[in-house]
Amino acid sequence: MEGPDLRFASRRLFGPWVDRVDRSTLRADALAALPNAVLALPQGIAFATLAGLPPVYGIYSAIVPCAVAAAFGSSWHVISGPTNANSLALFALLAPLAAAGSPEYIALALAVTVLVGLLQWLVGALRLGSLANFISPSVLMGFMSGAALMIAVHALKDVMALDLPSGARPVSLLIAASGRLTDPREPAIVVGTVTLVATVVARRFDRRLPFLMLGLVAGGLVAWAINRHGSAWGLGPVRVVGPIPGALPPPSLPRFEIGRLPELLGIAFALAIVALGQSISIAKAIALRSGQRIDANREFIGQGLSNIVGGFFSCYLSCGSLNRSLPNLEAGARTPLAAVFSAVALLLLVLVSQPLLEQIPLAAIGGLLLFVAWSLLDIARWRRLARTNRTELAIAGATLVATLVTRMDMAILIGTVASLVVYLQRTSRPAMREMGFATMAPDRRLAVLDDARVPQHECPQLKMLRMEGSVYFGAVQHVSDRLHALRDAPDHPRHLLVMSKSMNFLDHAGAEVWEAELASRRAEGGDLYFHRPRPGVLDTWRRSGFIEQIGADHLFEDKRSAIATIVPRLDSTICARCRVRRFWECPQPPARA
Repeated sequence: MEGPDLRFASRRLFGPWVDRVDRSTLRADALAALPNAVLALPQGIAFATLAGLPPVYGIYSAIVPCAVAAAFGSSWHVISGPTNANSLALFALLAPLAAAGSPEYIALALAVTVLVGLLQWLVGALRLGSLANFISPSVLMGFMSGAALMIAVHALKDVMALDLPSGARPVSLLIAASGRLTDPREPAIVVGTVTLVATVVARRFDRRLPFLMLGLVAGGLVAWAINRHGSAWGLGPVRVVGPIPGALPPPSLPRFEIGRLPELLGIAFALAIVALGQSISIAKAIALRSGQRIDANREFIGQGLSNIVGGFFSCYLSCGSLNRSLPNLEAGARTPLAAVFSAVALLLLVLVSQPLLEQIPLAAIGGLLLFVAWSLLDIARWRRLARTNRTELAIAGATLVATLVTRMDMAILIGTVASLVVYLQRTSRPAMREMGFATMAPDRRLAVLDDARVPQHECPQLKMLRMEGSVYFGAVQHVSDRLHALRDAPDHPRHLLVMSKSMNFLDHAGAEVWEAELASRRAEGGDLYFHRPRPGVLDTWRRSGFIEQIGADHLFEDKRSAIATIVPRLDSTICARCRVRRFWECPQPPARA
């Protein structure tokens, strides 16, 4: 297999991103990979500790799942690996079953990882990824901004050398950081500041430069000088990454008692929901900035395969990582190969450059994360949303706050529920506009009576109403109240012509509304008619028998034939006294003697 056949097979296996690969993308992805690999080292070690596992498992989990998820997923920029939330959740669910760090605990963690992967793969294979469409762009914007602030706040722990546990809340970090600001000679602050400034300057000078790596080198050189000569300057040492265990992930066979399978499946189901929610939210949020279209089903399959394969190579639960994905995007990565290169780079770095990597200052890594966080705060977009839609602004703001005060998956859930509530509120009150003709000109068109500059007289026997929106169970009360109000008006027209071209959807409750309206109109000597009902609406009416009730001659394809048919059916005695005559078809008044 060669040439076009090989590319076609690769596209089917890995996805359409393979068509983007060329010499320029390979260079960009390679440049983005190295600083990302450096960022992954301390995070992997810290997150494994949070999960109750030996630190080396964090490095394993930053390598294998990273490459597999990128190769088989959808996003160009998302990098998978261990995360803070997943690590804490795994520890909370497994700690009651075995002692943290014990061989039994490690075996359960690997088994749960494989089960999570199977569930994630199943979600993608069954094409349930459309559920991700309910996460609105406003929710993603709030999530992204909140995540950026979270990254910045947690980066302060290393930039200011704060003695706080890894899981410290943002408020505790900010309070501790504010106290440390009174000591500007803290060497970690100097290193973090140099890293941040060097990164900004390099990026502004030429975006094609590996500015994250240059910033890290600048901060590393300052930290080396302080650790070597700082005592003479009255400065203490700068914290570094420290000892790094071996990084080659050994094969493993997850083992557990078969009797525990139902219990482990329950744990895996909860963790799969949390991991998928984080991964797809991160992928969609980053895609908003890159202009990519995300295939949620392929993304779920990629995440599932990464955990299935990872579980057999001593890796614990992974998902899309904000701390690695955002720097990957900012560093100029263009295809998923950047994640693959990052995994390979991390493996090689630990194998051949271990002594050098152990001297990387944590404050320099914190400085890089501060830069990434600032670059992701899209202030211009917030201002635009504030000008155009205050409701969506409130949803984005609520999601941002939720991201800061609760877990990421809960923040996405809160924002999504808020979006759905707003959507239901909007759709539960479909517009029902009274229509009429403003002139008798040959080219006249229907106009909304409430928008007419000059008050218009209506036909005393025929009301024309334009229905805009779906009539479903949530909108039934509003539509019913509006129809009742029309009938309760004094001397109201007994015939009603509904312009239903914009009535997009009708459920059983909505069909019953029109059945009741037909019965009421006919009981008072009038009738009900529809202009251009949509095919889906007609299908619902056929199944419910409504078309037989109303009669096919009450459904019209155009307004002219509708009015030409309805007007002769009106009460001729009222027409004889009428002086409004809003239709061409109205009978002429008798000549005066």
